[in-house]
Amino acid sequence: MYRVLLVEDDRNIQALISNYFTKKEKGAFSIEIAENGEEGLEKAYENFYDCLLLDVMLPELDGFEICREIRRESDVPIIFITARTDELDMLNGYALGCDDYVVKPFPLPVLYEKVNALIKRSKGLVRSKVFSVEDLSLNPNNGTVISGGEEVKLTAKEYTILKVLLENKGSVISREKLVDMVWGYNSGADERLLDTHMRNLRKSLGSNGKLIKTVIKRGYKIGGR
Repeated sequence: MYRVLLVEDDRNIQALISNYFTKKEKGAFSIEIAENGEEGLEKAYENFYDCLLLDVMLPELDGFEICREIRRESDVPIIFITARTDELDMLNGYALGCDDYVVKPFPLPVLYEKVNALIKRSKGLVRSKVFSVEDLSLNPNNGTVISGGEEVKLTAKEYTILKVLLENKGSVISREKLVDMVWGYNSGADERLLDTHMRNLRKSLGSNGKLIKTVIKRGYKIGGR
């Protein structure tokens, strides 16, 4: 049985999610409820859960702060459930370490499948795809980067930058967006810091450093024309 913590102050939503999950596949899920942020954080610290479902706008402590605190200690799958649709909010959530972002109103079957898939992936029951371009590859299953047939050791920030670029292969990612995704929204990091890490990343990748293209006045990309 998978244990899920739902941190949500709307009792109608609590009931809808809890009833659906527990009845969809009998015995597959146990849903525990916290009605405010402080209670949610306390439960998350004191108990083991297979997944956290966090509302963003909560009494006492918002969902972003809960996610930030949990990520200091745990890689448990986290999904935000929120009515907020602003792109910066979503980028902030991902930068803080959430795994998915579901906007209200949402179909319960979709939420159920997202939770199921995330839990299985976190337990190694589903393997993530390996990202690659030419003879450069990044394997998120074991954290290895192979460039020109050799394993490359990257810093955590360099690895995250490369992963974001490979996940969006062929697309330009703005410098501002990269800063938000790698360091977090309102982190205080600036684009000069990104440029420094990008130079170091290119150097670490050797001849494959040239695969990362600077698109003037737009940002960076890898792969594509």
